[in-house]
Amino acid sequence: MANKVVITGINMLTALGLGWEETWKNIRAGKSGVKKISLFNASENQTQIAAELPAEFTDLSKEMIKKRISRQMTRVTQMSYVCAIDAIEKHNIDFESMDKKRVGVIMGVVNTGDSSTEKGTDSKNMIIKRMNNAMAAWIGMRYNIEGPNYTTSSACSSSAFAIGLGYDAIKAGRADMMIVGGADSIINKEEIEGFNEIYALSVQNDKPEQASCPFSKNRDGFVIGEGAGILILESEESAKARGAKVYAELVDYAFTNESYNIMAPKPDGEGMADTMEFAIQHAGISKEEVGYINAHGTSTMLNDMFETQAIKKVFGEKAYQIPVSSTKSMIGHTIGAAGVIEGVISTLAIKDGILPPTINLNEQDPELDLDYVPNQAKKQDIKVALSNSFAFGGHNATLVFRKYINS
Repeated sequence: MANKVVITGINMLTALGLGWEETWKNIRAGKSGVKKISLFNASENQTQIAAELPAEFTDLSKEMIKKRISRQMTRVTQMSYVCAIDAIEKHNIDFESMDKKRVGVIMGVVNTGDSSTEKGTDSKNMIIKRMNNAMAAWIGMRYNIEGPNYTTSSACSSSAFAIGLGYDAIKAGRADMMIVGGADSIINKEEIEGFNEIYALSVQNDKPEQASCPFSKNRDGFVIGEGAGILILESEESAKARGAKVYAELVDYAFTNESYNIMAPKPDGEGMADTMEFAIQHAGISKEEVGYINAHGTSTMLNDMFETQAIKKVFGEKAYQIPVSSTKSMIGHTIGAAGVIEGVISTLAIKDGILPPTINLNEQDPELDLDYVPNQAKKQDIKVALSNSFAFGGHNATLVFRKYINS
């Protein structure tokens, strides 16, 4: 039970790049991936902007997925598959040298993306394309790995839950390696209309790059992003036996449920604060060790306010010394993929000693007074980072990452 859980592989596909290297480079540079929607004609929608994957994804998926298989996958499932293959192969993971029954896959999935923008769905492939377990199943079959394989769904904390469950499998001695992550895209007419009805989305269509502006006085809702992310979790013992590169340690996590409101968080950030408190307790770290928080930071009025209040509840005066940033300002809210993409970013922040910025923070909300790393990345050595995911339904998750020290 004392064996550490370490991160030996990472990847992400976002509006800022089709791989972690490109995305991380553009995040450090403070670039925005938000543009006018091209996946469908959004001229009749109130919101006409989103953070879509680069157009080159279509060619990349054709290159990496056999035509027969690709017809049985939605665009979203293809994102997860491509992201996982790239992570596994770039990190030279040879499953033939491992016990495949001790390698598993857990993916956070809200839905498989068979929406009005999806092409090629017919009676021959509809069932398979819509299976929520498809993402995890296809990855497992690619490499004939036979350990735990399933999906978990908890709205926009889904992939954060997948990470925590993967951690549990390794910590309990049930697996040596877990491939965890998620993918999502809700860039379609009907879901944008639905979020507009509840006043959740930004309508700053004339300035797409500036529309996602967490913690700003003029924020008016989140911007939808699409993407996929993968973390490869492994027991320290297994990683050492393979001579694997270690990016960081996943120390522990906390899951909570607010049981309050299907959309709104508990007032004053009470539920969010509980989640962070429990995560710190479970990890056995001191609050003084926390050097960075990757915020859920959606750019909605309530989330940004309550998350700020929650951080103050947990850390007191020290809250003003902890940099907090929202990378959703650059890549939008990737819904089911948000937890893992932000987990990858938190891992890289620790590894490289670089804090990603919150862009578009030109006029800070006077009620929100923490250090949100405005507009420019900051070099700073950090030992511990928290990554928050707070979802509709009150499904909260906080992940705790730490700089790896060889034991």
